[in-house]
Amino acid sequence: MSWGTELWDQFDNLEKHTQWGIDVLEKYIKFVKERTEIELSYAKQLRNLSKKYQPKKNSKEEEEYRYTSTRAFLATLNEMNDYAGQHEVISENMTSLITAELTRYVQELKQERKSHFHDGRKAQQHIETCWKQLEASKRRFERDCKEADRAQQYFEKMDADINVTKADVEKARQQAQLRHQMAEDSKAEYSSTLQKFNSEQHEHYYTHIPNIFQKIQEMEERRIVRIGESMKTFAEVDRQVIPIIGKCLDEITKAAESVDHKNDSQMVIEAFKSGFEPPGDVDFEDFTQPMKRTVSESSLSNSRGDGKSEPKFGSKSKGKLWPFIKKNKGAGPEDFSNLPPEQRRKKLQQKVDELNRDIQKEMDSRDALTKMKDVYIKNPQMGDAASVDHRLAELGQNIEKLRLEVQKFEGWLAEVEGRLPARSEQSRRQSGVYEAQNASGVNSCAQDRESSPDGSYTEEQSQETEMKVPATDFDDEFDDEEPLPTIGTCKALYTFEGQNEGTISVAEGEMLYVIEEDKGDGWTRIRRNEDEEGYVPTSYVEVYLDKNAKGAMTYI
Repeated sequence: MSWGTELWDQFDNLEKHTQWGIDVLEKYIKFVKERTEIELSYAKQLRNLSKKYQPKKNSKEEEEYRYTSTRAFLATLNEMNDYAGQHEVISENMTSLITAELTRYVQELKQERKSHFHDGRKAQQHIETCWKQLEASKRRFERDCKEADRAQQYFEKMDADINVTKADVEKARQQAQLRHQMAEDSKAEYSSTLQKFNSEQHEHYYTHIPNIFQKIQEMEERRIVRIGESMKTFAEVDRQVIPIIGKCLDEITKAAESVDHKNDSQMVIEAFKSGFEPPGDVDFEDFTQPMKRTVSESSLSNSRGDGKSEPKFGSKSKGKLWPFIKKNKGAGPEDFSNLPPEQRRKKLQQKVDELNRDIQKEMDSRDALTKMKDVYIKNPQMGDAASVDHRLAELGQNIEKLRLEVQKFEGWLAEVEGRLPARSEQSRRQSGVYEAQNASGVNSCAQDRESSPDGSYTEEQSQETEMKVPATDFDDEFDDEEPLPTIGTCKALYTFEGQNEGTISVAEGEMLYVIEEDKGDGWTRIRRNEDEEGYVPTSYVEVYLDKNAKGAMTYI
């Protein structure tokens, strides 16, 4: 099966067919390119969707992710981010393995096709030229034969005419001989041209054209094989990410199976448990006789306690049971004395832990600067050792302030933990009311409440006074302290072995996040992930600052 023998006379159709084959290949390239764009768009939409539902830092929403159900949802969001990454891999692989390769191949194919058909046209032009030469030789032979016949007939006519002179007859005879000779010469030339043409034609149709068409056939078959291989690659690119996508789905399933309704119910108890005892029976108050109103110690009504003015006879109590007390919407006192005992203990413990973390961060920064100073002392060309003294002094002051804060909160925590088991003011705490004589005992965080005209008071008055206690400036300075936000990215130009404390090792070509610019000391602070950050020489990295950095950081 060869195009050269079977399709020897279909030059034009082969030219159209091979052009159609190239068009099909270009159409397939366009299809794959659009597929890669769809994959990228889909991955981007998945990432945006995952980011949209991620909890915001330092918000109430982030606290809600303590429960197993919400943690499972967070795991699903993270896995969807990885899932999106696999679609980006599909797009990248299809672009590099199919689109780019086929585009280059199409250009080579067009050049090869052009060369083959150019040779075919050249061969056709040659055989056509040979045919024209044969035709010219044939016509010349035919003309000379006719001229020789006419000359012979004229000679015979002159020879039969008795009136013609002998000289005219001789002239006619010589002319007839000349024409016969010319006809013989034309015959010989025509015979030679015919033989040459037959030879050229045989060479054309049995050698040149078959060879050219065979090359065209091989070219077309390579195109068909190539597009088939590309389609196979198309499927393999998808198949390669299926295991990873399967792992993402397995992790989502695993996260779903980790949802524990009993655990979540227990966490609700821990989150909202007040530590109060349920209220006891309310004593009967007999208003038929003037007498001092007595209230059970276990009651949760808002009693003023000993040493306070008695309510007028017949006055209506404005006290409320603690479950229905209106919550204070403003900022509470620094020692959280407005909270129930159990909740206060948890808040104080969280504050102590937070301050201890802040102290550790400051100590790490101080240690890093100390190491940096030592490096500067040993290598003065890298920076001025005196330039970090001011910062070291600031860190020392910050650490001392934080330690004082820890002592203060630990004192309140010890007080709460010491009083939680049994307190004489338990019933007063249940109603959210402190006695005036005890208010100053808790670091003066609550003030005496004012009595209403009838001698009673309301919880709203109590909360209003507690609202007036301002937080200290020092407390405000550290309440919102978070890890440094990213301000850009950087690329490591050289490998750096961070052997000193406070530095971090980087590999050449590695991309990292910048969290602090060079302050003139020759060092830049970078972060690899949530747990790895430190200083590297500024000359070792190429920094790309993000002017629109918002402090949010995504680890890849």
